[in-house]
Amino acid sequence: MKTGAKKAIMGSLFFESGPIIMFDDIIFDLYGTLVDIHTDETRDGLWESMAELYLRFGAKYTPEELKKSYFSGISELERRSEHARDGYPEVDIGEVFRGLFGNIPVSDDEVRRTAERFRELSTDYIRLYPNAAELLSSLKAAGRRVWLLTNAQSLFTRPELDKLGIAKFFDGIYISSECDVKKPDVRFFRRLLTERSIDPERAIMVGNDGAADIEGAKNAGLHTLYTRSNISPDEPTPEADFALEDTDLRRVGEILLR
Repeated sequence: MKTGAKKAIMGSLFFESGPIIMFDDIIFDLYGTLVDIHTDETRDGLWESMAELYLRFGAKYTPEELKKSYFSGISELERRSEHARDGYPEVDIGEVFRGLFGNIPVSDDEVRRTAERFRELSTDYIRLYPNAAELLSSLKAAGRRVWLLTNAQSLFTRPELDKLGIAKFFDGIYISSECDVKKPDVRFFRRLLTERSIDPERAIMVGNDGAADIEGAKNAGLHTLYTRSNISPDEPTPEADFALEDTDLRRVGEILLR
């Protein structure tokens, strides 16, 4: 919360008193904020199916070997990241899937299809929260600039944005796997702010994670709006400028367009 602000309470909504700010730029988190998703990378049958896929290319693994190699590959890339000691490193999962082929030559398209198959097998469901598309549309209609800043994998997320029909609403999409760093690292936020000439005093971050979304955004000088969702961390309500104790995107729109 900005220095000197006074927090008032109305039902489940906390809001900052004082002058009303018109936010020119709205920055959204994705999963848990606009999109409801449940994935399980340990589910029955996943690694058996992936081992069969790799075998078609000549890469031989037992399901357990492949699973272990996958998670080891992620850890190794994180360890080698330039941000490993001074921040929150992010990996490109495509490098992990490619590495699992060993010396077998594969195309970028084959790596992409491998990643998409993995995501399909590990996802129980993915859907927009009620009123998500309407919220984004109303913000655009009101002349606001709308941005996405999400901790995610591009190979998974960009197809999902297209499938859900919301990619068109964003003036820019920033995905952690494309930037080598993730929230709450302030460098991820500042990259968006700098590249898009965003004034943090007239911008707000909307997210469902107190540490990644709210604290990270505050450290970058942004206003903040917290919405607790079914996949939010089990945490106390963070000190955000606005806080909703449920995923009510219609109410979020009222706050942002007040």
